[in-house]
Amino acid sequence: MLYKLLGICLSIGLCSYSYAQETYSISGIVVDARTQAPISGANIVGSRAYAVSANDGTFIIKKLQKGSHMFKVTYLGYAPKEMTIEVSKSISGIVVELNETDMVLEEVELHGKTKNRQIMESPIVTIEASKEFMDSNRENSLMQTLDKIPGVSTINIGSGQSKPVIRGLGFNRVGVVQNGIKHEAQQWGSDHGLEIDQYGIDRIQIVKGPASLMYGSDAIAGVVDIKPSPVPERDTLQGEVNLLAESNNDLLGISGGVYSRKGNWFYRGRLTYRDYGDYKVPTDKINYENYIFELHDNYLRNTAGREANASFSLGFISGKVKTETFISNVNAKNGFFANAHGLEVRTSSIDYDASNRDIDLPFHNVNHFKLSNSTTINLDGHRLHFDVGFQNNYREEHSEPVPHGYMPKPPNSKEREFNKNTYTFNVKDDLKAIGGHAITTGLQIEFQDNGIGGWGFLIPAYKRFMAGVFVYDQYEIQPDFHLQAGLRYDYGYINTQAYYDWYPSTINNGDGSTSYVYLQRAQDKDLNFGNFSGSVGLSYIHKNTTYKLNLGKSFRMPLANELASDGVNYHMYRYEKGNLELDPEESYQIDVEIGHDAPLFNINMSPFVNYFNNFIYLNPTPNYYETLQIYEYTQSKVFRYGGEVQAGTRLFNRLKLGASAEYVHSEQVSGEKEGFTIPFSPPLSGLFSASYQFYKILFLQDPVFTANYRITAKQEEIVPPEEVTDGYQVLNVSLQTKINVLKNTAPLQVRFKLNNVFGTKYYNHTSFYRLIDVPEAGRNISISLTQTFY
Repeated sequence: MLYKLLGICLSIGLCSYSYAQETYSISGIVVDARTQAPISGANIVGSRAYAVSANDGTFIIKKLQKGSHMFKVTYLGYAPKEMTIEVSKSISGIVVELNETDMVLEEVELHGKTKNRQIMESPIVTIEASKEFMDSNRENSLMQTLDKIPGVSTINIGSGQSKPVIRGLGFNRVGVVQNGIKHEAQQWGSDHGLEIDQYGIDRIQIVKGPASLMYGSDAIAGVVDIKPSPVPERDTLQGEVNLLAESNNDLLGISGGVYSRKGNWFYRGRLTYRDYGDYKVPTDKINYENYIFELHDNYLRNTAGREANASFSLGFISGKVKTETFISNVNAKNGFFANAHGLEVRTSSIDYDASNRDIDLPFHNVNHFKLSNSTTINLDGHRLHFDVGFQNNYREEHSEPVPHGYMPKPPNSKEREFNKNTYTFNVKDDLKAIGGHAITTGLQIEFQDNGIGGWGFLIPAYKRFMAGVFVYDQYEIQPDFHLQAGLRYDYGYINTQAYYDWYPSTINNGDGSTSYVYLQRAQDKDLNFGNFSGSVGLSYIHKNTTYKLNLGKSFRMPLANELASDGVNYHMYRYEKGNLELDPEESYQIDVEIGHDAPLFNINMSPFVNYFNNFIYLNPTPNYYETLQIYEYTQSKVFRYGGEVQAGTRLFNRLKLGASAEYVHSEQVSGEKEGFTIPFSPPLSGLFSASYQFYKILFLQDPVFTANYRITAKQEEIVPPEEVTDGYQVLNVSLQTKINVLKNTAPLQVRFKLNNVFGTKYYNHTSFYRLIDVPEAGRNISISLTQTFY
């Protein structure tokens, strides 16, 4: 019997070699040699052992046999460190100090600076989101994952979509860049989310404040810059599988990625699929336009969706050249809450409660295809960057065909179709620093061709061209004192194409006769725009404290919908009318940042003051079109101020406490809505967090328990038709840990999360559904598993 038990034990690998020979463990912490701040995500690699440092820099390696073991500790931006440890018993308290070092690109040494040092020396207010941050905070969409960063919030569209808001500004005022190419979807729509797969992202840089100088128009409020992943190490093959399940909307998701390098060639690939049902809200009825809509089992009907994403890249690196070609396709079908498209659902024959996983009308189909190449060439005295890209964003919006006014019943459900092709070319030259000056020059060109279709007109087909040239210089006055200044000029034109209704409208003439006219909704129009932007700033580093001051001027070219829309937006139950006389938006901003980073404590404050002399917004008027209120695009002067503060501390080496707050005040100081704020202004909000890392709980390795408590104030600063939104408090908790499942590979990473612990009913003021009094999702349990293979 003993031999049988032993055989079973050996076959399932639970006691294997450890039964015959005693093993030991070593543990310690990886820190920055200069600041003694912990380094998370460092790799500790031995011949048959592997570990990654946790949030607080700690690591543990188990099942080591007696004898001498050599480990190599690496982290991007730091010099590798090798250490040999004699193991005869379990060892704890090892401290590994890594030193910042110059970056190396293969055989060519680039005597530059680490990313942390570059951020400190730049006057621009930025913040980094690492892969570890992404994995630890992953939500249903990319922007919901990032909204724990102070100053970053979202406009949520159901459970699977969202769009970025930086310091109260969103839509096309926030640029999104991926692998050096500006992501071009239909960002102008309130119900248009980002089409980006959030899996496989290693690092995101958030620029808070005017960024038109480096990124061009549409970066007037800030940038979400998704950086390419680092080049794999030579002769490696690695992969990972991510599994995700959620209770609130019955989500099931899987994402698998692989990357490899053989010699100078490398590749990466990823497939992602997600399927989810209607999500639950903590109410059983919705009051919309004085009509009560009952919800079956609290499900917000027709909010189900599914997504299928694929990406692949192929690269080459050798000597003075690095090049990588990216190809990706993101496809999604998402339903919209039926009552979000008006009141027709009262008489609809669709059984919206038949299943919580079907996708009925209204819904949209979106496909975003992207092909791009990024190439870096190092020459004597120059470092050239080239980015070339093509994108096709195809979107269909389907609604139940219902006659409106003079429009007869449409022949099908395809209300609108957008088919936008975008061509991008960027070139940048980093000159070798001479006499303390690091000068960068660049050229950016973008061309868009947007076609339309469907029976519901909103914006015309258009062509849009933009070209910008820039130069900026970062001057090192002293090693810890830097001045940065830059200037940019952009030229752009937009050509809108004429459009006539597909059905005749009745016109009563002055002589008593009646005419039947195909109304013209848009005209052939060519508009040209040109504008200068620039910035000047200072940064000063004194020991562990960084001081920054930046003054910037940005601009944004009007969009086709702002210039030439003339139709019913049934998604928002209103008539929208553009204005061909709009000027480009111009923004002036002052940013200040003070950050102190000590081994056991850090604090960061970043206030700002902002002024628009011609802010563009959609203004509700007292006029109506076929019972629908008319909204017209107009401009006004807007004054804004606010900022963020963030602090954190570490107690007992395993307990981390953090707190942050953000506030934005916006006021229109001219125009019809003088004294009001601007749409989608986020309220005062604070986030308190606490995390504790245990040594071990049963078979759980390095479990980390985290609690986040968000307090949001009442938002009384509104602009009609917005309503006052009450404040709220929401508690989220999570547990992250590792479990040894497979031999000779990394442990399984497990994340258990409980959002909205108490099922609080609350409203997010910047949510797409807030206008129709739909609360945010109720309690949600999510479990994610990540297995890495080497």
